Amino acid sequence: MRRREFITILGGAILAGRFEARAEQTERMRHIGVLMAHPASDPEFQEYADAFREGLRKLGWMEGRNISFDFRWGALDDAEVRSRSARELIELRPDLILTQNTPPTASTLQQTRTVPVIFVIVADPVGSGFVKSLSQPGGNATGFTIMEPTIASKWVDLLKEIAPHVSRAALLFNPATAPFADVYIKPFKAAATSFSLEAISTPVHDASELESVIVAEAGVPNSGLVVIPDGFLNVHRETIVSLAARHKLPTIYPWRFFAEMGGLLSYGSEQRDEFQLAATYASRILKGEKPSDLPVQAPTKYELVLNLKTARALGLHVSERFQQLADKIIE
Repeated sequence: MRRREFITILGGAILAGRFEARAEQTERMRHIGVLMAHPASDPEFQEYADAFREGLRKLGWMEGRNISFDFRWGALDDAEVRSRSARELIELRPDLILTQNTPPTASTLQQTRTVPVIFVIVADPVGSGFVKSLSQPGGNATGFTIMEPTIASKWVDLLKEIAPHVSRAALLFNPATAPFADVYIKPFKAAATSFSLEAISTPVHDASELESVIVAEAGVPNSGLVVIPDGFLNVHRETIVSLAARHKLPTIYPWRFFAEMGGLLSYGSEQRDEFQLAATYASRILKGEKPSDLPVQAPTKYELVLNLKTARALGLHVSERFQQLADKIIE
C-alpha cells in the first residue's frame, strides 16, 4: 500500500472513531430523578410532570433511547417520606434531580450538594438556603421561583375590588409546608393596611383544621380569605373551595385550578410553564453546564381567572371593567 493511501485511510479511521465517540457520548443514557410533592393520583400534577418530559423530548431527549426517569410522589408534608424518597433517588446516581415545592427541595439538598438539582414551584430559594443569590446560585441547585412576594398586595387589591364590603382578610397557610410564608405575610399586611382592612394570619396544621378555620373566618362579618401558594393547600383544594362556597366566604387563590373547580378568582403564574422551562435547564446541565452558572428565574407572566358563576352565587356584582381585566372567565 502506498504511503499516501495509508495516511488517508488512517486519517479517515481516526475521524470516524471521533465521530462514533461523539455519537456514543450524545446517545449515552442519562438518568433524571424527579421528586414530586403531590400524590401520583393527582391528575393536575401528572400533567405537569408530562410537560417536563415533553419539554425534554422537544430538545432531543427521547425516553428509552438517551434518557430515563425515576419518579417519587407524595413527598410533601411527611418529613420521613420526603427524606426517604430523596435518598432513594440519590442512590440511583442520577445525572440530575428535579424537585417540586420547597419541602422536597430542602430534603434533597440536605442529602446532596453534588448532584445537580433543578427546583420548581419554590417561593424563596435564597431565604430557604437553596442558593446564594438568584443571579449566582453558587452551588448544585438552581431553578424557578413561583411568584414575587409583592403579589400578596395584588391579592388584597383584587379581593377588595370584587368584594368591596370585605373589611377583614385572612391569609391561609400551613407552616410546615409553607415555611416561606413570611415573604407573603409582610406585603399582605402592608396592603391590607392601605385598604383599611384588618389583616389576619391563619395557619392550619392538618386537614382536620381546615373546616374549623374557614368556618370561624366566615362567622366574622365582612371577612375574606387569601390562599397562598402552598402545596398542602393545593392537595386539599377541593375541600377549601367547597368550604368557601358553602359558607359564602369571598376567596382569592394563587392557581387557576382553584377557580376552575369553583373558586371565586385566582391570580398567579402558571405551574406548567415552570416544568417546561425546567426541561431547558435540564438539557443544558446534561450537556455540561453547571447549576451554579444558571440564574434562578422568576415568572414574567401572571393570569387572572374569574369564576363568574361563583361570584353570582356569593351575591357579588362584578363590574364590566373587572371582567375585562380577567384573562379567563368561567361562566
